[in-house]
Amino acid sequence: MKKTATLALILFNICAGTALQAQTKTGIHLLHSHKVSGDEGWDYLLADHTQNKLYVAHGSQVNILNETTGAPIAILQNTPGVHGIAIVSTLKKGYTSNGRTGECTVFDISTNAVLKKIKVGENPDAIFYDDFSKKIFVFNGHSLNASVIDPVKDEVIATIPLGGKPETGVSDGKGNIYVNLEDKNEVVAFDAHTFKVTKRYKLEGGDEPSGLAIDRVTSRLFVGCSNKVLQVLDAVTGKKISSLPIGEGSDGVAFDPQLKLIYSANGEGTLTVIKEVSANKFVLLEHVKTQKGARTLALDYNNHQIFLPTADLKPVEGKRPDRIPGTFRVLAYGK
Repeated sequence: MKKTATLALILFNICAGTALQAQTKTGIHLLHSHKVSGDEGWDYLLADHTQNKLYVAHGSQVNILNETTGAPIAILQNTPGVHGIAIVSTLKKGYTSNGRTGECTVFDISTNAVLKKIKVGENPDAIFYDDFSKKIFVFNGHSLNASVIDPVKDEVIATIPLGGKPETGVSDGKGNIYVNLEDKNEVVAFDAHTFKVTKRYKLEGGDEPSGLAIDRVTSRLFVGCSNKVLQVLDAVTGKKISSLPIGEGSDGVAFDPQLKLIYSANGEGTLTVIKEVSANKFVLLEHVKTQKGARTLALDYNNHQIFLPTADLKPVEGKRPDRIPGTFRVLAYGK
């Protein structure tokens, strides 16, 4: 009888623990919905806490909003097919990747005046500023390479063949740049100074990687894949550490180094939240409900808010859903 009671207690505790884990809530919820003018498509956006600004890539323009209130500040025009934005605060410059023209627009972040247009590769997509090498890296989807821009001279100083279609790139802060190759199911590493490819990591069980983030302390890469998994890789060796479920249509991944949380924005209308417990242990916390179409994201590392662009969508048989005019907005999530 005593053994039976003990066993029952153990089973109760296990079931209670499992139920508790299944009901884990992060407290992350919708804080604001910022209406944005224009009805074209969208891709990346950037949260710049130092200026309290949101830069939103939107068709042929970049909408600049007050991050706190969502109030419009300015519109950077004539950026055809813009995908991403990078900011170099020390030089007071911003850069956009204009997919349709194969150019980067350089602008003054104080006045938003256009300073220059730089020719890069074909269909420039993701773009970011590496604080280690002090260079801008632009990833060109059609020419399968990366353009390196010196932001002091505003000139392309190197072109790096990647051997596949690049998506998001990140830096480890030590001179190594990593980028997803969507069509090869690979993560490629190259040297930020020599501009030579140094490593190729094949993703086993990960298809069409898009979003990418990094924990510079633990040297872990977080790779969002189209087959609804997020793979965790050792950035040094390429070893797969973990594979976790995410939602469908992920196109953006971010890592909060203070909270040790990984986010995946999923076009199905969810935000997957994963906890980095240690360098080798990761736990799925929650799939936070967002809105359909919210597939990319920007993270403010200071106030820990997550921003996701989307619009109301109307299903069209056999095609991508149509955007309903006047509904484009940026959703702000946090605690």
